[in-house]
Amino acid sequence: MTRAAASKETVQKAVIYSRVSTKKQSAEGSGLESQEHRCRQYAEARGYEVEAVFPDDVSGAGDFMKRPGMVALLAYLEARSETDFVIIFDDLKRFSRDIEFHKKLRRTLEVHGARPECLNFRFEDTPEGKFLETLVAAQGELERDQNRRQVIQKMSARIEQGYAIISRPPAGYRYEKSREHSKILVRDEPVASIVQEALESYASGRFQTQAEVKRFLDAQPDFPKSRSGAVTFERVKEILVQPLYAGFVEAPYWGISRRRGRHEGLISADTFERIHERIRGQARAPARKDIGKVFALRGFVVCADCEKPLYSSQSRGRHGGLYPYYSCHNKACASYGKSIRRDDLEGDFEQLLKAMRPAKPLIALLRDMFHHAWDLRREQATEMRKSLRREISALERKIDGFLDKIADTASDAAVTAYERRIERLEKDKLKLQGQLETASSPRSTAAENLEPLLQFFSNPWKLWASGRQDMRRLVLRLAFSERLAYCRKTGPRTPKTTLPFNMLEGFRPAIVGDGGAEGIRTPDLCSAIAALSQLSYGPVRARLRADPTAVKPARLNALAHGFHAR
Repeated sequence: MTRAAASKETVQKAVIYSRVSTKKQSAEGSGLESQEHRCRQYAEARGYEVEAVFPDDVSGAGDFMKRPGMVALLAYLEARSETDFVIIFDDLKRFSRDIEFHKKLRRTLEVHGARPECLNFRFEDTPEGKFLETLVAAQGELERDQNRRQVIQKMSARIEQGYAIISRPPAGYRYEKSREHSKILVRDEPVASIVQEALESYASGRFQTQAEVKRFLDAQPDFPKSRSGAVTFERVKEILVQPLYAGFVEAPYWGISRRRGRHEGLISADTFERIHERIRGQARAPARKDIGKVFALRGFVVCADCEKPLYSSQSRGRHGGLYPYYSCHNKACASYGKSIRRDDLEGDFEQLLKAMRPAKPLIALLRDMFHHAWDLRREQATEMRKSLRREISALERKIDGFLDKIADTASDAAVTAYERRIERLEKDKLKLQGQLETASSPRSTAAENLEPLLQFFSNPWKLWASGRQDMRRLVLRLAFSERLAYCRKTGPRTPKTTLPFNMLEGFRPAIVGDGGAEGIRTPDLCSAIAALSQLSYGPVRARLRADPTAVKPARLNALAHGFHAR
């Protein structure tokens, strides 16, 4: 063997490990490159041959097995178990900032036959050397804990001032720098409007399940998706329970309760509370994607014999055609297994819906009463805002009183009890502030809000005939208070409609003789007015019940004329 070959065999193999604490440091700084450069200079000065470099840009919270680079280094040592490597570190703090994991990592390297070397620390296998090594590792752990405490204190103060400190803003928000707020969340359009519509629709019941929210977000091209091109159910749940969307900030893991933030919420506090109530309430089965495409009334019609929902299915004929049917699957029912042709059932329903069309004079009367109730509700909204402000002021005085008691008492138990009371009062205050926001005067006029609704009442069939699945589900929810019972022999039972249709039905006169009308009966008029008054607040009910003749006589004459004309 030549001298050159022998020298080549005796060259010490080495690998370099470098680390920074965050990906931001890795992207914006040169820490990893600087560490590698110094380590290569160290290896060259000692004649080491560097085979590989293993960088990390995570802290691992002290646990080296949470660092991808360190895990890869150990796997490399295990794969090259026949070679004894030197592991070069720029600084001992890059090795570990936790005494327990420092010792564990030292033992792991010894098992693999590796020897650590550091640019600014000399490892010695002596009692004094081990003591100094432990002391330096303890100092690193102390600095890490102190840094963590300082960061938490700064972030806690930021949250207490009403600012969000989340590193990645939720969908619909982005950070904007300003002199006044330094950095604050602002709306990020058009995603903000998409999220707002999704949240308000779920709170109002337009979207019955989280699956419907998911499909709505999937259908929005501007809403950010996952790598698979879809929105996950986990993300939908995160959006629904995110308090930032209601204008709140909190950090319960640091003992900071929910409070009003400095940023603008996408929804009101009342809407956020309704979402939570729906999530805590009874779960609903997710709506199928194809609901309404083949069976428009799936889930809405029930068997008249057992009142269980009718199932829908399609059977294939001998020539390959599909024949849709509804049927009862309740084995205890007399109609079990009996099929009803879809076209017959849905045809009967459409005839029923077409008949739910009040006369024009009824709609005109309803419009007048709606506008009257609208004006009274505006007046009551003003009184409600005054009452809410008084309640908020009273809560603030109670909170100040408990703060004074905390300052005067020396009992830790009493302080804890007062703090709990203050936390409950703060939650009540937030709820009232949310109600105060929703109690503000409407930005739109009565015509803008009520005319679309009156158009629906005047002809619900028109909306159903559009063929859109979401519009058809809306018709079912607005027009019917319960599911429709259907008998396979006699057809649909009398439907139970919602309050407005019941109210309009109360105006129908009694028909006698050969088709003439005896006019509008006073009991029908009074009961209809009382029913309509339930659409508004207490003052409206009281006024209409006290004086049913408050309706304009011209409207009554037109109404009577409309009945006679029919």
